[in-house]
Amino acid sequence: MDSHPKILIIRLSSIGDIVLTTPIIRCLKKQIPNVQIHYLTKSNNAIILNNNPYIDKIHTYSNSLSQTIKQLRKENYTYIIDLHKQLRSFIIKLRLLRPSKTFNSLKIRKWLFVKLRLNYLPNKHIVDRYFEPAKAMGYKIENDGQGLDYFLDEQDYISPDALPLSFQEGYIAIVVGSKHNTKQMPVEKLIELCQAINKPIILLGDKNDRKKAIKIENEVGARVFNACGAYNLNQSAGLIKNSIGVITPDTGLMHIAAAFNKNIISVWGNTIPTFGMYPYMPKESQAEVYKFETKGLKCRPCTKLGYKQCPKKHFKCMKEIDIDKIVDIANSWKEIKDR
Repeated sequence: MDSHPKILIIRLSSIGDIVLTTPIIRCLKKQIPNVQIHYLTKSNNAIILNNNPYIDKIHTYSNSLSQTIKQLRKENYTYIIDLHKQLRSFIIKLRLLRPSKTFNSLKIRKWLFVKLRLNYLPNKHIVDRYFEPAKAMGYKIENDGQGLDYFLDEQDYISPDALPLSFQEGYIAIVVGSKHNTKQMPVEKLIELCQAINKPIILLGDKNDRKKAIKIENEVGARVFNACGAYNLNQSAGLIKNSIGVITPDTGLMHIAAAFNKNIISVWGNTIPTFGMYPYMPKESQAEVYKFETKGLKCRPCTKLGYKQCPKKHFKCMKEIDIDKIVDIANSWKEIKDR
């Protein structure tokens, strides 16, 4: 076996998907002597990994597959671990002609669940399944149980002085948006939630969520600080790290909150925790983690990803979420120092 192995990990897609690969990155780096870990992702995802000490080199894919392959050929990898399993990653493996192992994304099983309500999904988090192709390489790789990683630079932390005075003693972060509308809480539900929480609230999201957040801010008042679109991803992550807890839909910031071992209330719309992408916490975590979903709806899950609008037009999966219970939990949270 190569005494100085060089491993390429491929994961091109979204924020949450990238964060969920961090345990396997850490364990490969710490458990294989003299290993070099390279990571291929989309250029706009590099910010998630730039500060990760377990990655030796990040390669970014923009729009040129041929240019990316040309760049990767120079590296002469020992192994390729494909955690993406899409056409582009297949072509990359085919062209590089290096030994590879591929993650089983369970697409058929998810399709059977969505379309026919036949549940053949394993009772196993996707993070734990990410270890399967690595183990198949012949190395004895074990999950260390330390959860997800997210590393910030000093410049990513928002100074407390930049926040209103009342927020400097602690706040709850509420994630407003998500890539798909059917994963988002409706604005009227968010207003109801924010009005009932007795702590300062920071609203998080990108510039596309700002209009929605302004409506919430106008209805609730000074207890809400609208940070949507005001900060980059790592700065938003810094706000999450400094929060008392996070209320979030199934989205990338949910996984960042888990990486910081925060109290989490995850709210599920058209997707379900059974798909294996719920908050993944360290074994020794003392954080409170709750999953809220409207059960008993025959139309749910309607997709493994999300839609622009509810296919049934009623959006009961989010509109019937028990806001009172969420509020009771959030109001009981106390800030835990030195997590």
